[in-house]
Amino acid sequence: MKSTHLSLIAGTVALAAITGFATLNAPGGPAAAEAGSASSLPVERSSLVCPAPSTSDLAETQYTSYTPPGSEAAKGGAAKGEGAEGTAELKPALPVLDDDEVETDPKKIKKAEEAAKKAKAQADKPVLAVKEPGTPVLAEADGSAAPALVGTATGRLAPGWAAQQTTTVTAGGARGLLGVSCTAPDTDFWFPGVSTARSRQDYVHLTNPDDSAAVADIELFGAKGAVTSEVGDGITVPARSSVALLLSTLTDEAVNDLTAHVTTRSGRVGGVVLTADDGSGADWLTAAADPSGTLVMPGIPADATSVQLVAFAPGENDADVKVQLMGKNTTFAPAGNDTLHIKSGMTATIDLKDITRGEPGSLRLTPVEKNRATPIVAALRVVRGTGAKQEIAYIPATGPVGARASVTDNRAKGSTLSLAAPAATAKVKVTTSAGSGGGEPAVETYTVKAGTTTAITPKPPAGLKGAYALTVETVSGGPVHASRALVLPEGGVQMFTIQTLPDDGGTVVVPSARQDLSVLDD
Repeated sequence: MKSTHLSLIAGTVALAAITGFATLNAPGGPAAAEAGSASSLPVERSSLVCPAPSTSDLAETQYTSYTPPGSEAAKGGAAKGEGAEGTAELKPALPVLDDDEVETDPKKIKKAEEAAKKAKAQADKPVLAVKEPGTPVLAEADGSAAPALVGTATGRLAPGWAAQQTTTVTAGGARGLLGVSCTAPDTDFWFPGVSTARSRQDYVHLTNPDDSAAVADIELFGAKGAVTSEVGDGITVPARSSVALLLSTLTDEAVNDLTAHVTTRSGRVGGVVLTADDGSGADWLTAAADPSGTLVMPGIPADATSVQLVAFAPGENDADVKVQLMGKNTTFAPAGNDTLHIKSGMTATIDLKDITRGEPGSLRLTPVEKNRATPIVAALRVVRGTGAKQEIAYIPATGPVGARASVTDNRAKGSTLSLAAPAATAKVKVTTSAGSGGGEPAVETYTVKAGTTTAITPKPPAGLKGAYALTVETVSGGPVHASRALVLPEGGVQMFTIQTLPDDGGTVVVPSARQDLSVLDD
């Protein structure tokens, strides 16, 4: 029986490397792991989902997908897994059928069956398929018919797999540059900064990558607490499908600044919010980092004309936090807004105006009292330009880069990488990949001083053709938080979008399976 125990340990190691969803400690707890009984292995399977890009017929969307080259150790680990070469494909989600009415007309039934068969056949054709680590791939789609995407990467293409969709809409209520990094499915999402106001059209997109239906709930919280909603519970997201819900239809209350909380009762989904503001454009708001006492929102543009902080305290205690900007050379508190009190279960906001004053920066929130670090969630709404030429983007609080993070769809011009070191000086390595159609990768190393933000204009790969990816790796020092801004001017408007770069989860810590002969049966 004792030899069976050893087999179970080995099985646990293999399972963690395949899923990549959990960090396991060796027997004896974290101390044992730190003592050398745990190792880091590359994941062998990753999932991503991308929302439907736009409802505008004027939309022009570019999809990009990329897996960074792994270290030799990672390659060796992946090579041991089944199907080590692997695949990385994004395919169209299935359309959601209306089952409210039972159809009895044989002709209509046959037509519906043929449409469903055609949709399934289309969903089996990849929109994007990465063939080799280190080389991005791209695809394009026009108009409002572009579907949501679901996908899986396996083998050596799984660790660090990333994808992005970038949509340009030049007119109408959804005007703007809408960029979003495709997200991993999960069961819990926080979105500070949404709205049900009449001037806003905010849709929460839920995409289910799995073969069984998921059921989700949506809660809304404003400055006075929970917002009454009778239709936000028990939302079914069919298998391999995506649904979009207009937040203002979930409640009769028109509230300008809200926090949305999405959870699943069963299954998992990818969650992201499409926001459109009359007169200010549109963009995607991705989920904020999990509740924490200290948060960082990296990469406020130097020319931001308005910055609004939205924060929420989900626990039973109020939160008092310091508000600080990590600028180019130092950290300072904005005049008149050096602290923020956030009541339990309520959303709080601060208008920080043009806080950066011509220099790039990042916002850091820390507890006023170190021994009272109440967990919160937060995001920034950033505006560039004025009047009819305004454009918006969002920066949710994000985790550090960690070992590695990548962002795709960088063009020959328009990309800015922001690196913030909130606690200690750090050194990072930035790799520009080859282009999707050709070009040579390049590597640069940067030092980011404690309490500052460094903004970098990446040098495109030599001989660039198409789009390229940026990969950031922490070399030494403290944690680094990062974001990428992409600017594509159109009609006199500096249209832009910002994506954060949390750790890509390409490796998982697992206990080392060591054979102890003293416990084996004779």
